[in-house]
Amino acid sequence: MTVKIGLISDVHATPDPVQEALTLFQNEGVDTILCAGDLAGYGTELEKTVELLINSKCRVIIGNHDRWCLSRLSEEVEGPTKQYLRTLPTVVELTAENKKIYMVHASPPQSLMEGIKLLNEKAVIVQEQKNRWEDYLESFPYDVLVVGHTHQVFAERLGSVLVINPGSTKFNHTCAILTLPEMTVQIYPLLGKKPLMAWNWGIEAGGFFKHWRQPLYW
Repeated sequence: MTVKIGLISDVHATPDPVQEALTLFQNEGVDTILCAGDLAGYGTELEKTVELLINSKCRVIIGNHDRWCLSRLSEEVEGPTKQYLRTLPTVVELTAENKKIYMVHASPPQSLMEGIKLLNEKAVIVQEQKNRWEDYLESFPYDVLVVGHTHQVFAERLGSVLVINPGSTKFNHTCAILTLPEMTVQIYPLLGKKPLMAWNWGIEAGGFFKHWRQPLYW
């Protein structure tokens, strides 16, 4: 049996590309939809974006912008969007076609800031970065790792782990579909725009060089 998983991330309160991605997933017969966080930030239509994700039954995790959004909202202000953001987990784990999948916004085990940044400003894999993350994930007990945060688009094998960043629907103009058990990934453009595989090179990965040296305990 073939299972298709739709992947989006860093939607940043901008519903139009999210709607197009959801329509694409429906047309492609996607079984499950995952969103790797950052519903809030940059855009101005958070409520509408959240509503789309809820209605699509998308499995969503929290991102750094979502946590910042919650910290800025007044304690006196309540509403369905704030309540929804509060419910978001840091990690989602699932198994499909005997493949174990782990999703976190930036990097495992539960970081919202230490992003996996593999590409240079020309969207070319930096081998040194790839080698370091391979070392970091050497004992990672999952087949697929889904991340966001860095606004980079890639599906790269790091050792035994297929690491996927579908990119930001808002800034990279991309989404992705993972097909199992084949472990293939297709990247799709959104809103008729050219995909930007590495957007905003000035964004730092967030303490990467310190982070990758630290031991992992899965």
